[in-house]
Amino acid sequence: MDIINKNKTVVIAMSGGVDSSVAAALLKEEGYNLIGVTMKTWSYDEIPLKDSGCCSLEAIYNAGNVADSLGFPHYTMDFTERFNETVIENFILEYMKGCTPNPCVLCNKVIKWGILLEKARALGADFIATGHYARINFNNDSGRYYISNSEDALKDQTYALWQISQEALSKTLFPLGKYTKIKIREIAAAMKLKTAFEPDSQEICFVPNNDYRELLEHRMPGIKNKLGNGDIIYNERIVGKHKGYPYYTIGQRKGLNLSLGKPVYVTKIDTENNLIYVDTDKGIYSNGFYAEDINFMKLSELTAPVKANVKIRYKDSGSSAAIEQVPGNKIKVIFDEPKRSITPGQSAVFYDGNDVIGGGIIREII
Repeated sequence: MDIINKNKTVVIAMSGGVDSSVAAALLKEEGYNLIGVTMKTWSYDEIPLKDSGCCSLEAIYNAGNVADSLGFPHYTMDFTERFNETVIENFILEYMKGCTPNPCVLCNKVIKWGILLEKARALGADFIATGHYARINFNNDSGRYYISNSEDALKDQTYALWQISQEALSKTLFPLGKYTKIKIREIAAAMKLKTAFEPDSQEICFVPNNDYRELLEHRMPGIKNKLGNGDIIYNERIVGKHKGYPYYTIGQRKGLNLSLGKPVYVTKIDTENNLIYVDTDKGIYSNGFYAEDINFMKLSELTAPVKANVKIRYKDSGSSAAIEQVPGNKIKVIFDEPKRSITPGQSAVFYDGNDVIGGGIIREII
């Protein structure tokens, strides 16, 4: 969707990386008045041993440098309290429930398209913008906004954006949707932006050493002693001991420390009895699941079962499935062929071609 709104004001979220930097540059070229904002979402007291990535002093400096070079103001806003009580606490709660969360999905909903959008309105801005690789479209007949895949299939970030509301989408710009990552780096280099060669972040921003177990142990001292040494079950018999059920996720193979003469994978996490169940590869396939906490984009609801391409993790290419809205604001998903490692807590996103129909959180495996 090409929105022609020259001389409008945009709050651009700047992480200190190349994507948000070029997003700002492209909007500046289009004539928008920009206000750069870097969101501080964690502190060193809460996240030990974490001194790189977004929210680091270097990232804040890089974002400010780019804003200064492009000629617009830049501010750092402290969202640590809200981030901690929503995103981080939910992250820990999900693992304690035996689930595997998507913190970036919740951060997008609550922080970027929640509190940041509120701040943007208070500043008199017309839009917020980010460096996500996605496109926004609008259907005149239905009156609905929806997200579509970006030009760069490898960098596409629509999977993490499904929880954004219609109101928030109407106030959002994604300048990078029609570009590839290679082109974005070329633009940054040509403009001599400080962030042109900054490496991409490959980790969860608030997790030290990219190991969520360290965060659990920091926030919940004694968790190893309390939950460690539980049983690992294979074919209804005990075959080993685990380190604590929150340290495992569905489909996990490494770190089980089992010698069964064949590879086995985590297939079930029993939080009530502190048990981990494992099976061979065949045992980690399921026919479908129920998703909850649904948010619709392209459609307002499902009045009948429809076919969709369903992604159940970020790097998933998707699989054909029948999706149906059922009582309790749930979506029932049945794949055409059994799907590997369906994981409670992960997001399920439903696509109609390149367009996002909507999404939900995987809860019950069928």
